[in-house]
Amino acid sequence: MQDVAERAGVSAKTVSNVINGYPFIREETRLRVEEALRELNYKMNVSARNLRRGATGVIGLALPELSLPYFAELADAIMDAGHASGLTVVIERTRGDRDGELDALRGPRRHTTDGLLYSPLALGPEDEHLLPGEAPLVLLGERIFSPRFDHVTMQNVEAARAATTYLLSLGRTRIAAIGVHPEEKVGSAALRLEGYRQALSAAGVPDDPALYGEAQLWHRSTGAQAMAAVLDRGIRPDAIFAFNDTLGLGAMHELQVRGFDIPRDMLVIGFDDVEETRYSAPTMTSVNPGREFIAQTAVRLLLDRIGRQSEERSPELIKAPFRIVERVSTAVS
Repeated sequence: MQDVAERAGVSAKTVSNVINGYPFIREETRLRVEEALRELNYKMNVSARNLRRGATGVIGLALPELSLPYFAELADAIMDAGHASGLTVVIERTRGDRDGELDALRGPRRHTTDGLLYSPLALGPEDEHLLPGEAPLVLLGERIFSPRFDHVTMQNVEAARAATTYLLSLGRTRIAAIGVHPEEKVGSAALRLEGYRQALSAAGVPDDPALYGEAQLWHRSTGAQAMAAVLDRGIRPDAIFAFNDTLGLGAMHELQVRGFDIPRDMLVIGFDDVEETRYSAPTMTSVNPGREFIAQTAVRLLLDRIGRQSEERSPELIKAPFRIVERVSTAVS
C-alpha cells in the first residue's frame, strides 16, 4: 500500500480510503490512486483485512429455492456484488418452509458469517419478533416488513399496475391473471393482484374473478394448469398477465398446445425478466423489477451494518426501479 501511495503521490491512508470505498475523495485523487493500483497490480489481502476488522468476510443468503429462475439469477447477482466487495456469499436454500427459514436465522452457520440477506416465504408479519436483533440482517421480498431492519424490495403493486395498464393500452380488456393466491393478504401474489385490480379500476374495466388462474407454486407446470383452468371454464381472455415469468412460460405452452397463436390471439406479459424470456418462442414481454439494483443495494446495506454495528442508523426501506421490457408476445401489428 505504501508503494501505491508513493506512485500516486498521496498518503497510505488515502490509498486505504479509496480501496474501501470512502465517499469523500476528490475524483482526481481517486483516479490517480486507481491508476497506481493497476500499474503495481495491487491485490487486497482480504483475509488480513477481515482479521483486522474481526470479521470473516463471509455473508449468508437465505432464499426459498434455486430452481426458480428469478431466485437463481438474484443469487448470481448477489454473488457478483459480494465478490466486488471482497466477500464470499454462502447460499442457504430454505425450501420456503417455516423450519428451513427459522434454521437460516438460528442455525450454526450464523456463527461463521458476518451478516445475512434474508428472503422469507413461509414466515409472515406475525413472526417479525423472531428476527434476531444481534447480528446484521437485510430483508428481501414482501413477507415481513420490520422497522428494525434494512429492507430492499420491488415495487410490486406499481409494477403490476403498469403491466396491466400496458395491456389495456393495447386494447385488451379481458386480461387473465395467472398466479393468484385467493386467500393471501401479504406477499407477492397479493400485491401483484392489487396492482392488477387498480389498473382495471382506473380504466373502468370490471374485475372478473373468472379470469383468475390460481397457482400456489409459481412454476411452469402450475402456470400451465392455471391457464388450463381458466380456459376450461369457457373463458376466452384476450391477454394474460402472469405474476412471474415461469408461470407465463407455462401459460404460453398451454395456449400453444390448444392452438392459440401468440400474440395474434392472445398477448402475454410476465414478471421478473429472467433470461429465458429472451429465448422463449415467442420471446416474452416482462416486467424487469430491478434485480441488479436489489442485489447491489442489499449487499451495500449489509456491509454498512457489518462495519457500523456500534453506530446508530435508522433502517431503510428501499424499493427498486422497474421497467417493462417489450418482446414478441405483446407485439401488436
